[in-house]
Amino acid sequence: MHRIVMQTLAVAFVGCVLAGCLAIHSTASVPGYRNRAVPYTEGGIEVSTAALSPEESAAVYGVPLAGRKIQPVWIEVRNREDRSYFLLSPGLDPDFFPASEAAEAFSGTASHEQRADLDRRFRDLAFHNPIRPGETVSGFVLTNLNEGAKLVQIDLVAKERARTFSIFVAVPGFEGDYTRSEVFKRIANPQEPPVNYTDDASFRAALEALPCCATNEDGSKEGDPLNLVIVGSRDDALPALVRRGWSLTEQKWSGAIRRMIGAALSGEPYVNAPVSDLYLFGRAQDLALQKARSDIHQRNHMRLWLSNMRYHDKLVWVGQVSRDIGIRLTWHSSTFTTHKIDPDVDEARTALTEDMAYSQNLMKIGLVAGVGAAQESAHRTNLTTDPYYTDGNRVLLVFDRTPRPLSEIEIFPWITPYKVMHMTPGAKP
Repeated sequence: MHRIVMQTLAVAFVGCVLAGCLAIHSTASVPGYRNRAVPYTEGGIEVSTAALSPEESAAVYGVPLAGRKIQPVWIEVRNREDRSYFLLSPGLDPDFFPASEAAEAFSGTASHEQRADLDRRFRDLAFHNPIRPGETVSGFVLTNLNEGAKLVQIDLVAKERARTFSIFVAVPGFEGDYTRSEVFKRIANPQEPPVNYTDDASFRAALEALPCCATNEDGSKEGDPLNLVIVGSRDDALPALVRRGWSLTEQKWSGAIRRMIGAALSGEPYVNAPVSDLYLFGRAQDLALQKARSDIHQRNHMRLWLSNMRYHDKLVWVGQVSRDIGIRLTWHSSTFTTHKIDPDVDEARTALTEDMAYSQNLMKIGLVAGVGAAQESAHRTNLTTDPYYTDGNRVLLVFDRTPRPLSEIEIFPWITPYKVMHMTPGAKP
């Protein structure tokens, strides 16, 4: 759908330029991005943000920005403090596009007057520093395109002070796993009272009592081991994952399947490629993410299910993480293809832990039993018959919004093998 829209917009734009009739549209026609922006406050600073879809950005700027892999991020800052702040654009994207550069990319054969109008339009829409005391400033930063979700890192600096916001925002039109499960609606309105654990021993026991593995839909067969527990929310755990290059996955609709097959044949990457459904708590995963590599054959992926547990009032997600190392044909999948996983699933678990140590939001880690050991010589298999072996533990990752340096990451004193204890310098047991 997006590709057809963008092709249509691109054809219309080129034709208009050749005819000398470049038109710039008003932002008043697309107020939707402002309506979905959620305000965040720290001290006397309030920020709101939204990432625009290809259709929205074309309507706002009058040109098909997504066709050039450019995505506007709208930011509004309300300053109720006693000093001026400056927004650092590289925080949103180190390779952001200055307004003048982006405008030049669309100037084509336009006349001098049309180029000037286009450049003026881009500059007027840009976010302009500073944000003085008592002022509200809004505008766009032009970033590289993300189709599924975007981590908007807003860094505001003032004299002897800084405010930082890490905000996870979804891009309209993207049908991810989480939209099907409506998980964020269930977070706001839980179907059953959550169990909040404030005692570490009780929490550990609850985690060890979880099932060993995800299953097929009717629960008759065990699949991949549940080797991951994440404690955190949309404001800390998800930004940490997105910051380290993890992307949301699409639902399995016809367009996504065609794109996945095309990527498999061409060897190109597809960072939002669907994953197959596994089941826990009587439902398919609430959230699936992947960290893509150079082509679709290789990726790390995880599935997460929201539990009814809380840890010190924080959400608790039970999950599965593994590393894909190839694609093969199988009769055990509706698409007749599946990713082949690295049988050493503990490696993917450790790699994720080490990756998250660099996310700035990892507060505490630990290992608990519960999966059950399986030796390489006596491996188990998942639902698509891939073999795997494991030491039988699952990792617990606790996140927080407050940035945490490597030296201050704490460790639960439960199961602490050498590799976990020494993966972060100065980690506190």
